[in-house]
Amino acid sequence: MTFDTHIVLAQLPAIVRGAGVTIAIWIFGTMAAALLGFFVAVARRYSGLALDRTLGVIVGILRGTPFLIQIFLLYYGGPLIGLSLDPVPAGLLGLSIYGAAYFSEIFRSGFAAVPKGHIEAAECVGLSQAQIIRRILLPEMTMLVLPPSVNMAVILMKETAILSIITVPELTLTVSAIGSQQYAFVESLFLLALFYWALVEITGKVGHLAETKLSRFRFFNV
Repeated sequence: MTFDTHIVLAQLPAIVRGAGVTIAIWIFGTMAAALLGFFVAVARRYSGLALDRTLGVIVGILRGTPFLIQIFLLYYGGPLIGLSLDPVPAGLLGLSIYGAAYFSEIFRSGFAAVPKGHIEAAECVGLSQAQIIRRILLPEMTMLVLPPSVNMAVILMKETAILSIITVPELTLTVSAIGSQQYAFVESLFLLALFYWALVEITGKVGHLAETKLSRFRFFNV
């Protein structure tokens, strides 16, 4: 056996297409997950006890079950309830819902970490709840939730590999097929690992840069 990367690189156009699908699903899935998670966190904070507990149970189930099982249930079990999706929409929806459960807890913790004195002061000057969220909670929460949010984005990036199981044409499925066809399993897996490592490093650098830029808006409880 020899380690020959040229066998895999000869299929570069297919690899680039698969990488594009992976990155697109990851970016849109993470954005949707963060947005949905934010609304869940706000609903749990300002809704009644019944809705808070209901959402808490749903979040607990999503966080307590593997993403692999969830995507199987969505893709293969969805038609039983009239939800029949193609692989890419199913993968995007599944990744968004799975990530939203974690993002909701990140945002909920961020809300809870904002000093109560700041909120009470805003209430004293007559700000509405919407104004308090926009002018007090969001700015102060941003710095608190940025590091765990970047970490969650990295986790979702790596979870995109699971979507190959439902035949989403992302990089893992593409490279695995090339490895099987060319009998270059080690080379293909090495290339796949290198791609994810590079993407993780880039995401970490971008997150660190964003944290540095936003550090001037940091709030202290003094």
